[in-house]
Amino acid sequence: MLLRNKILLTAVLTGSWLTATAQLTPYPPQSSTNSPYTRYGLGELSDRGFANNAAMGGVGYGLRYSGHINLTNPAAYSSVDSLSFMFDIGMSLKSSNYKENGISSNAKNASFDYLAIQFRLHKRLGMAIGFTPYSTVGYNFSTTSPVSGSEDVTATNTFQGDGGLQQVTAGLGFKILDNLSIGASAGYIYGSLSYQNMVAFNTNSDATYVYNTLKIKSYVADFGLQYTQKINKTDNITLGLVYGLGHTLNSTDTRGIRVTDNLTNPSYSSVNEHEIKNAYGIPHTFGVGLSYLRNNRLTIAADYTLQKWSSAKYYTPSTMYKDRSKIALGAEILPNPIGRNYLQRIRYRIGANYATPYLNLPQCEGPSEYSISAGFGFPLYLFQRNTILNLTGQYIRVNPSTSNMLSENRFVIKLGLTFNEHWFMKWKVN
Repeated sequence: MLLRNKILLTAVLTGSWLTATAQLTPYPPQSSTNSPYTRYGLGELSDRGFANNAAMGGVGYGLRYSGHINLTNPAAYSSVDSLSFMFDIGMSLKSSNYKENGISSNAKNASFDYLAIQFRLHKRLGMAIGFTPYSTVGYNFSTTSPVSGSEDVTATNTFQGDGGLQQVTAGLGFKILDNLSIGASAGYIYGSLSYQNMVAFNTNSDATYVYNTLKIKSYVADFGLQYTQKINKTDNITLGLVYGLGHTLNSTDTRGIRVTDNLTNPSYSSVNEHEIKNAYGIPHTFGVGLSYLRNNRLTIAADYTLQKWSSAKYYTPSTMYKDRSKIALGAEILPNPIGRNYLQRIRYRIGANYATPYLNLPQCEGPSEYSISAGFGFPLYLFQRNTILNLTGQYIRVNPSTSNMLSENRFVIKLGLTFNEHWFMKWKVN
């Protein structure tokens, strides 16, 4: 009991620390990232997996577990227990170190990651509703260089951006056979991404702002399948397939130029501001996953994802995007789910993944990314309810395609709470 109380207290304090850090984080306050690479495309892409998925490298397509919500594959919704109403919430803390040409800097960010509920509508039908991020933009950096022909005059380019896209989805998972499930989810993707480039001189001359603000209000849709094959009485293998619908987003991109003659007390004049409609899209996404479950105590899983960004619409240039692939591996061990020793009832997780870039930058490809992760699932019994505290640590390396570009080492702590309420139990009174 003492160990469980310490774990719960740690979770509460960590959550308070995350909130405080988010309030103290410097510009941009709206964003959960500070990466200059988010200047391009739709920013840094987010995974739909929760803290428990992240600890296993982000796998999820083939996972079927009644104790967690799995938004990565809608077919998994049918695995929910008949008595359960689950509520899942998560947050994260990031510490990033950037290096370029021997110069380094650090940034810290905290974010609210996801919110979801799941419950059963019928013995073969489960439903889930979730709020998750899609992508994030956040950067603030500048470069200074001398003006040709004027030794005492320098020009400073300042680049700033912030914002993000979120999605709210609802889906159904239906068990066609005892070992075959299908699912579908649909929802609303929305948000605003702001980009700005200011050019100013160390004299009293004009400063120029080039800006664009992208607002998106559109839809998303995903489809999934899971097939489970028993190997023996205690072991089975599950195959998961996922398809995400790619399409042109309903969007408005406002672009313009502002000129000011005084940086301290600017007087703006807008030049050639115009709007571009429906100039961006999201890709068709294909995913396949395989998981092996042994005696409900050992899980080993692998996922492969292909996002067809090369065919997604982008304002200009048409070669900004390239297809993105991701490979993920993960494992979870539960020593003894009913053991008397609390350490035996903890879920121990480990994982890794590798992802290629979806961007073609002006002079080279975007950075690839790989990560390793580990985490725990601590069972807690709060108010006579079965609750799991998921704690995950990740090391992420953002690796540039050329040696003279910016690299990033990112350390992430993810915290998730899964509340499992027994709403549908029929009580008997003597």
